[in-house]
Amino acid sequence: MSSDTLILPTPEIFSAFPYTPPYNIQAQLMRHLYEAIENRKVTVIESPTGTGKTSSLLCAGLTWLHDEKNRARKGKLNNAATGDDWVSTQTRDRLRRQLEAEELECEQRLADARQKEAQLKSRARVWKKPKPDDKPQQPFIDADASFLPEDDGTPGDDDMNLSPAVKALMARMKSHTDSEELEMTCTKIYYASRTHSQLTQVLPELRKLKIPRCSMANIDAVPNLDQDVPYSLGKRKEQDNLSSICSDDHKYYQSRALSLGSRKHLCINAELRGRVRDIDEGCRELLAENRCPYLPPVGEVVRMNEFRDQILATPKDIEDLALSGRVSGICPYFASRKAIPQAELITLPYNLLLQKSAREALGIDLKDQIVVVDEGHNLIPTLLSLSTVHLSLPLLQTALYQVTTYVTRFRNKLNPANLVQLKRLLAFLNALARYSGEWRDMRVEPRANDTQSAQSEVSPTTKTEQKSQQLEVQEVLTPAELIERMGRKVLGLNMLEIVNYLKKSKIARKISGYAEKLIEQAEKDKELEVASADPKKKVSGSRKGVVPPLHVIEDLMTALAGATDDGRISLTLISTSGPSIASNSRLKQPSTVEIKYHLLNPAPHFRDVVDEARAVIIAGGTMSPISDVQNQLFSHLPPERITSFSCGHIIPPENVLTVAVTKGPSGRELDFRAGKQGDSSTLSDLGQIILNFTRIIPGGMIVFFPSYKFLENAKSAWALATGGGYLEKFGAKKKVFFEPEDQAGVESVLQQYATAVAGSLTTSQTGALLLAVIGAKLSEGLNFADDLARAVVIVGLPFANLASAELRERMRYVKREEEKLLREGRKETVEGVRPIVLRGKDAAAELYENMCMNAVNQSIGRAIRHRGDWAALLLLDQRYSNLSIRGKLPKWLGGDNLVIPGQFGGVMKQMGAFFRAKCRTG
Repeated sequence: MSSDTLILPTPEIFSAFPYTPPYNIQAQLMRHLYEAIENRKVTVIESPTGTGKTSSLLCAGLTWLHDEKNRARKGKLNNAATGDDWVSTQTRDRLRRQLEAEELECEQRLADARQKEAQLKSRARVWKKPKPDDKPQQPFIDADASFLPEDDGTPGDDDMNLSPAVKALMARMKSHTDSEELEMTCTKIYYASRTHSQLTQVLPELRKLKIPRCSMANIDAVPNLDQDVPYSLGKRKEQDNLSSICSDDHKYYQSRALSLGSRKHLCINAELRGRVRDIDEGCRELLAENRCPYLPPVGEVVRMNEFRDQILATPKDIEDLALSGRVSGICPYFASRKAIPQAELITLPYNLLLQKSAREALGIDLKDQIVVVDEGHNLIPTLLSLSTVHLSLPLLQTALYQVTTYVTRFRNKLNPANLVQLKRLLAFLNALARYSGEWRDMRVEPRANDTQSAQSEVSPTTKTEQKSQQLEVQEVLTPAELIERMGRKVLGLNMLEIVNYLKKSKIARKISGYAEKLIEQAEKDKELEVASADPKKKVSGSRKGVVPPLHVIEDLMTALAGATDDGRISLTLISTSGPSIASNSRLKQPSTVEIKYHLLNPAPHFRDVVDEARAVIIAGGTMSPISDVQNQLFSHLPPERITSFSCGHIIPPENVLTVAVTKGPSGRELDFRAGKQGDSSTLSDLGQIILNFTRIIPGGMIVFFPSYKFLENAKSAWALATGGGYLEKFGAKKKVFFEPEDQAGVESVLQQYATAVAGSLTTSQTGALLLAVIGAKLSEGLNFADDLARAVVIVGLPFANLASAELRERMRYVKREEEKLLREGRKETVEGVRPIVLRGKDAAAELYENMCMNAVNQSIGRAIRHRGDWAALLLLDQRYSNLSIRGKLPKWLGGDNLVIPGQFGGVMKQMGAFFRAKCRTG
């Protein structure tokens, strides 16, 4: 009987969960997830912040992993011998002991690593920076030989330009055949989130789990391996050994966890970090020139293995991993790659999971593995951004100049095959640069003349609007249209062949290296010239570590070579002089072109993940509308493989008040569409509403505007007495704060806001008021718990700007796809999920509305952060009474939970009763 035929029943009780008993919604979520993994499903899970989502995901996933491990062992024992005679019994016993010894050896190795790590920490000694290898280098042959193309690309080294010594080390590590290397590969969970700060919150929850240790002796006796059974080996000698390993601190099984990150987060070479602008490129250059001192020599594989064991011995976030590398003096970036096969839980940022090139570089194989994507509302925007390539005309011209210079210099040293490919590359670069320049000139010169001739005929306001519009000149093309416009020479090129050549020969880095050599030589010559004239004056520093321009070209050509109907090229006219463009004549404002490749469909890059993985879980606090995620990412899957789960909140119903405010104090309907956001009556109504709210809402109050422009309009109007003087009136009740324009000011504003909320208990003010923007810096990833947000006010609906050519193209694309599905008769409704299109609304309108409501739901989620929290959620706009909008709110807020009083007096009555009741009960 193979392990595949042993079915794991879904547990009723998850004994590993750190809090007993779990809330009912937590138990339901864990059962749903366990069943989804066992049945190889793709599921979308919505679990509001404060409901223990992370603990539930980890507990269910690792419980299944624990049960799967024992199912595999049982399958091995069953397959070893199927009879009941003494030979079969002895065979199974021998295999059981072998598996037991291997597990014990692994436990002992990790225990030793924990002990060694503790000793290093207790000594608290500073690691002395290793000295570079002083061994003599190979004899000098040709100063320019290193810039010639490589005839063969080394498999697995596409992401690095490694020196021979480093390649030898990596090969030695791969061919190392210790017993644990052969045995210790396992099914694992890849847990991805958008940022490392979000992933840091995962490991504390992991440490709280109480996963039972399982005895090989009890495998046959435990059909459901979720039971919390004592770890016993009978009378065997291993019992004493294991007892020493399993101290009180480790009486539960400690899953082997690993945090993966980029060189940017894990490089411990302080000298390198201080002198380069791009750590990835700087590392590659360093490894190509001379082996990094933090990578052990070829003969010291044992040191790397020992550090690998330290990584796996105790859960470490990305900062802990970097610190351990500094203490050990070993590169944590390369050591973490070596730890991947043995890890059971791997945390990693989105880009390392979603980009196929990153997975291949790290050696990540998703076949039959479990993928958990947390903060899933970020998944679709991330997929679209990862496939985007930005190329400016100046960068294109730089690449063209570098390739031309390189070919001129090395023409006689290049073999015919290399020369042919480089000439094809030059043909592409010349054609693209020529077309981009012509496209820019056609728009700049006529428009500049038109602007000058019309200046005397229009008002100053109209002039500003015209010049603003000139900055947004944009055209969207299909890849085929762009290639056709570039001319016949490009039409005849085999783009894929050129891309393969670029990757195989690593020519981008070779050409960039030669260009840097020329620049450095020119700077040295200039330095000598300057020094003779003024010894104190210095020239600009080195360009080491800058990403080669040809890498961007390579990305663009890769996109064009594999482009399908869902890829687009945008050409945008932009000013090179910054925001002051509207102040003077366009003739004095130089313009350039940005070329951007982008996808209209996020699914293709995620399809590899879905097709390879055993199960895929997309989880988030606010995933509504769930159908949007399913329609955009999983339309290629059969309906029976897709499931979803949306739970309520753990807070009592009386702890939240959700109100749709459809009318203001004046009795006018509230409509905050873009065209009305500058009206004095609209701003006056909004100011009076917020003022009334400040009088009854205790503590902190956050008001989210749909755009920065609307917030600035309101701020300017309310600062004037003619506009009601509302800012001064707000300040009499609550201290007023505004979302800063740059990220650097966020921390300071948040600290001041929190201080004002806490200090209001001793002043005449009743808290603080924070005016922010939906989808900006304060609307996601921040925790406004308790008094920091006793109310969240959403002003209007943040619909995207339909003037965007890219947005319009994406909407046309989804509408065409819908029509295609209708023609093919494949438009199906999955049980428990909305159909692809709501009645009376096409796919484009649905996408447009979903994008808006995703942003609204994220802003709402800043409040209600734990079971004892309470707050009012106030939605200001008559459109929130529409059924389609209400249906896209989170399950625990929408439907019957949404109050629509009608008149503003009814709103104030509802709020007054709510806050009086909550303030009485504390």
